Amino acid sequence: MKPRRSILSVPGHVQKMHAKALNSEADVVMLDMEDSVPLDAKEAARSQIVDSLRSLPWGDRTIAVRINGLDTPYAYQDILAVAEKAGDAIDTIVVPKVNHPKDVHFVSRLLDGIEMHKGYQGRIGIEASIESAQGLENVSDTARASDRIRTLVFGIADYSASVGARLVSISGHGEKEEDIYPGLRWHFPLSRIIMAAKANHLQAIDAPYGNFKDKEGLEKSAAMAASLGFDGKWVIHPGQIETVNAVFAPSEEDIARAGKVIKAHAEAVKKGRGAVAIDGRMVDNATIRLANQLYEQAKFLKRENSQQ
Repeated sequence: MKPRRSILSVPGHVQKMHAKALNSEADVVMLDMEDSVPLDAKEAARSQIVDSLRSLPWGDRTIAVRINGLDTPYAYQDILAVAEKAGDAIDTIVVPKVNHPKDVHFVSRLLDGIEMHKGYQGRIGIEASIESAQGLENVSDTARASDRIRTLVFGIADYSASVGARLVSISGHGEKEEDIYPGLRWHFPLSRIIMAAKANHLQAIDAPYGNFKDKEGLEKSAAMAASLGFDGKWVIHPGQIETVNAVFAPSEEDIARAGKVIKAHAEAVKKGRGAVAIDGRMVDNATIRLANQLYEQAKFLKRENSQQ
């Protein structure tokens, strides 16, 4: 699966932002029909997204489209309008506020019919956004609800409201957490989402950081998410992309360490030894697997950069 280090959220009804997003360094461009679009612009957003998908040279850029929640009168129209007219240009549909596997079942079956009707060769994936206590409780079942699922995403603001947590910043997106809680306040939901994602071979994506002018806070938030096992993070401003990409990309030190582990393991296999010792430390199969994953990601990113 392609890296999803940075997912740039772009309002679906603002055409000029689509072209700018295309030329950004974001791994994924997410054309949004939900929170960033006013109620009176929902229909315009659908039309503009279809036009942008058809007219702009996206190439092999990963494209996601976020629909409105399934508890609104807009979601089914979003899927029909965009998937029928430009589904062959979409990698994934982002479903917000997924509370139950049946939410995924509905979207998946609707896409089945659209793909059969249109004769699309590829399949549109699904990204499930977990944004409530109920959604978190059912996250493991949601993760295996369909083979279309590609990622699980943490929606911090709506989750906070769902559990009645204190609002400590204007945006409600990860700022000033240390002012109210001695540690990581969202450690449990974050770890729970990561566990469900990785147990089902999915990627896990962290919520955006609300203060786009606070580079230090963004870097700290992204580093924390990466350390827990997240694969990437939503960004709400192009100025956040470089920082997030850097945090979620393997560093030169990481690559060198992984290469050392892989080389030592290969030599041990040649000599018929099962155990591997590096610098006086025993290395097990889990470490070797992590090293291989990191090395493969680094090779992919290097190849992508050389083609740009």
